[in-house]
Amino acid sequence: MTELATTRRSLHGVAELLLAGPQHRAAGRIELRVVDGGFATVVAPALRLEGDELVTNSVRVPLAGRTYLDVAASAGFTAGEPEGVYSGGPGVRLDETITLDASALTRVLQGFADGDRALREFAPDATPVLWPEHFDVAITVDEVNYGVSPGDDYLGEPYAYVGPFEPRQGEFWTAPFGAARPLSELDGAITEFFRTGRANL
Repeated sequence: MTELATTRRSLHGVAELLLAGPQHRAAGRIELRVVDGGFATVVAPALRLEGDELVTNSVRVPLAGRTYLDVAASAGFTAGEPEGVYSGGPGVRLDETITLDASALTRVLQGFADGDRALREFAPDATPVLWPEHFDVAITVDEVNYGVSPGDDYLGEPYAYVGPFEPRQGEFWTAPFGAARPLSELDGAITEFFRTGRANL
């Protein structure tokens, strides 16, 4: 794996095993939110990724070089995925070692921050959600998904996407699920990409 792919997998594991799973067991919810420096639960327990650390109300636990089980034990809770909610998650094991490359970490978290900001500009009445299954920050407006992914099997780098529930035809719609553009090509114009997508529906 590349450093970006390895870091992305580890962060996906953090989202699913250290945040969404504990939150689901406590409150029945899996959605997460983008926050300054990372992402966090939306309800108690208050768990947060901040840079390369897991942060609770009482401790900060370094992530790199440790397993998810170790990190959760140090923070005083039990790690694990949200059970019975979805299938096809990342398949990260509790005993995997978390590997974070500093440059890749910055790139992924900056992509989420930029995506969250663009989604709020594009649709002020919608609340962006960071989903632990696909590990993207997204909203749905009028049966169209808008979001930013840190990369996946389709495209191995951070990208913005527009995914209508019903397939569309035309030059804009170049991805199997709609349209996607690498953030490196958008040069910060993520909101404009979402608006272009809406105009091409």
